[in-house]
Amino acid sequence: MSERHASTGKMVVWAVIVVALFSSVASYLMVAPKAEAKACEIEDRVLGAFQTPNEAAAAPDTVYFDEVGTEHRLTDLRGRGIVVNFWATWCAPCVREMPQLDRLKGLVSGNGIDVLAISQDRQGASLVKKFYATNKLYDLEILIDKGSKLIRSLRGRGLPTTVLFNKRGQEVGRVTGIAEWDSPEAVAFIRRCLGS
Repeated sequence: MSERHASTGKMVVWAVIVVALFSSVASYLMVAPKAEAKACEIEDRVLGAFQTPNEAAAAPDTVYFDEVGTEHRLTDLRGRGIVVNFWATWCAPCVREMPQLDRLKGLVSGNGIDVLAISQDRQGASLVKKFYATNKLYDLEILIDKGSKLIRSLRGRGLPTTVLFNKRGQEVGRVTGIAEWDSPEAVAFIRRCLGS
């Protein structure tokens, strides 16, 4: 066999490999969003008034704060599913679902999902810390949305509002109002839709 034929043979092999790789990537890019959309289908009333967005908007880069005043951003959590609940101590429906969100965090943290309860209370971390202690909430972190900037950047309307983000940092749905966050159906949905 001549060098020329050997060289042509190598080029054909490389061409076949490149075409195979391209086909694999293309089919993944076409199938993955459909599979994810199917995983995020939900039965009526499993999560109250759950609504899917018209467009998959990205999580904003708006700052929120922890108990000691350290800045955090939802974009820092890319690669993990996120359940972001906006609440306040003066909001009766919010108070009612806080124990459920606390249990939810414990149930889904091993699935690559973070549950963030972000307070809208103007009195800040000290009030939230006292509320958590009184209500025996041990899994949720103390998080504050100073000036309600994060909820406004997400166009939240009223409390409680909960927004779900997939691992790519895109909103997959939201609930305005109360939901049963620790029901077996809700936990299974959140694991399936947002988990690893």
